[in-house]
Amino acid sequence: MVDLQTQYQHIKDDIDRGIQAVIDSASFIKGPAVSTFQTNLEQYTGAKHVIPVGNGTDALQIALMALGLQPGDEVITPTFTFIATAEVVALLGLKPVVVDVDWDTMNISVDALRKAITPKTKAIVPVHLFGQCADMEAIMDIAHEHGLYVVEDACQAIGAVYTFSDGTQCQAATIGDIGCTSFFPSKNLGCYGDGGAIFTNDDALAAKMRAIANHGMVVRYYHDTVGVNSRLDSIQAAVLDAKLPHLNEYIDARQRAAAYYDQAFENHPHILIPARSEHSTHVFHQYTLRLIDVNRDALRAALAEAEVPAMIYYPVPLHMQKAYKDERYQEGAFPVAERLAACVLSLPMHTELDEEQLAYITQHVLTAIQDCKA
Repeated sequence: MVDLQTQYQHIKDDIDRGIQAVIDSASFIKGPAVSTFQTNLEQYTGAKHVIPVGNGTDALQIALMALGLQPGDEVITPTFTFIATAEVVALLGLKPVVVDVDWDTMNISVDALRKAITPKTKAIVPVHLFGQCADMEAIMDIAHEHGLYVVEDACQAIGAVYTFSDGTQCQAATIGDIGCTSFFPSKNLGCYGDGGAIFTNDDALAAKMRAIANHGMVVRYYHDTVGVNSRLDSIQAAVLDAKLPHLNEYIDARQRAAAYYDQAFENHPHILIPARSEHSTHVFHQYTLRLIDVNRDALRAALAEAEVPAMIYYPVPLHMQKAYKDERYQEGAFPVAERLAACVLSLPMHTELDEEQLAYITQHVLTAIQDCKA
């Protein structure tokens, strides 16, 4: 689904130089490479504070830990997303409250969110799924109305830009009280291992999250709060800092590939192309089709025979996962998410796709789908 080898060849000298500098300095943990990347990412996103951490899941957990929530407090998140979003809520003894999503954008439904708020609700975790921001203006309005925290899960959307009705523009992860992202290798900005970051414009929250990520410690060996051990190592920071100047180029390349797919599949009776939000740019971490009256498994198998990888993100909504079974939620409770789980298919999407590859992929999709109608 991605081609990291070819991407590396384009920036090999910068990557190698950065890694070698870390090795030469022997500053593998909390070295200058980390602080340099942190500063550069703050400048890129416009966030006042960036806290580099071990991965995107850690980022979400630390963010929620910093809010002072109590066991049983409710946190609302979409049911159609990767498991980590609800996982950290449950691990902290909080109560995940899942809601349905919008059919077109596949992001959290604002109407469903509003209906799910109770006196126990304390936070909202909107997910910017597949590279496009949720409706953050409406979400922030609801949060302010009810006195709720907003923690953005921007693990798939770094570089996406949200435009408010007054024309103000903000990067994904910089709109809510806290934002989180992942640097998993396949992400638009990915390292060569695990990595993540937390974003905030709140000085007090930033200080608290830095302490939590460092065993709850500000002064060495004096622990003021319960914390965790989560940090971005220097080699990963060096890789990310070499890639960061190219992030906009990477986004452009993904958008060009998406435009090619759009043109090939637009108006096809059995394919719905990704809808674009009027409020957000789309950075296409994934290019995800919605199939109509198609045997998805048969289509995926036919594509695999042609060596075209295709993935299902995500086959089971959170409310139907065994680990999160809840008497509140039965099959059919969230029809949009369940319908999406049954029909989505993601095609190869990365920075190195050329026209020949795109033509090969689209040709095989269009040919195979004729024999895979449900």
